[in-house]
Amino acid sequence: MSAERVHRTAHEVEIAAPAAVVYGLIADARRWPLVFPPNVHVERLASDGTHERLRMWATANGTVKSWTSRRRLDPAGRRVDFRQEVSAAPLTGMGGSWIVEERGAHACRLVLLHDFTVGGDRPEDVAWVERATDTNSRAELGRVGELARRWPGLAERTLSFEDSVRIAGPAGAVYDFLHDAAAWPRLIPHVDRLELTEESPGVQVMSMDTRTADGTVHTTESIRVCFPDALRIVHKQTVTPALMDAHTGAWTVVPDATGVTVTARHDVILREEAVEPVLGAGATVADARRHVREALGRTTAATLTLARRQAERAPARR
Repeated sequence: MSAERVHRTAHEVEIAAPAAVVYGLIADARRWPLVFPPNVHVERLASDGTHERLRMWATANGTVKSWTSRRRLDPAGRRVDFRQEVSAAPLTGMGGSWIVEERGAHACRLVLLHDFTVGGDRPEDVAWVERATDTNSRAELGRVGELARRWPGLAERTLSFEDSVRIAGPAGAVYDFLHDAAAWPRLIPHVDRLELTEESPGVQVMSMDTRTADGTVHTTESIRVCFPDALRIVHKQTVTPALMDAHTGAWTVVPDATGVTVTARHDVILREEAVEPVLGAGATVADARRHVREALGRTTAATLTLARRQAERAPARR
């Protein structure tokens, strides 16, 4: 830690769920974007099963911040300690612990501790960090509690799938089509409106209106993190359609000797209480799984078809 004053916060919640379930949600950081509202994307840089190094992107007071952290996992003690290697301003350092305290076979307490320092210890910057830490901690604890309490049905409400297409064109042209989403309303028929801002390089914030096959218009908001060197774009919806409790995914472009393979991945948690209001009386989670799979599959296929059309008439650049 630096020489600045160390500030400390503590948050906790009682959860009516087994401690092992709660610890599992905390330990699997790569799923955090799907689990935690503030988390946008997590890249695991290294891991030996006990120690891991992560690059993380998350919202803080409405802005997207990124940092690198080291974590130590203690499954026997149901504790995860973390320390940021590289913090985002105004922080100069942050660390803490997740601690799961068993309270019986089906109950536990989850404690989240933070300690942090701020450059210059300016009161306005300290207040900004305290507000972001409090908001995100409450959101994360509440979300863990909600998912853990409904753990038995979570697998049924979660679906992951991929769609791929071969393109006989340059990888750069494919990536550019996916990256330059501001142009989509004039290129993709099901996109009625799209507003995009990129306040920091590679991090895009989008608001989009899309039209489904029955003419219904859905408004979604997303954050995308772009990796041009890896030809990959990851995304998280921060405002989802009614049936989706959470939605993350990625576009990946893999070149080879004859062209590229473009894969679109989607990970979704369904909102069970919305199934009947959206799909009609008697509809089930299984119906919702089919509906979401088909809807996302259609829009993905349409986007990939247009990406192929654009790329196959573009000159080779990469």
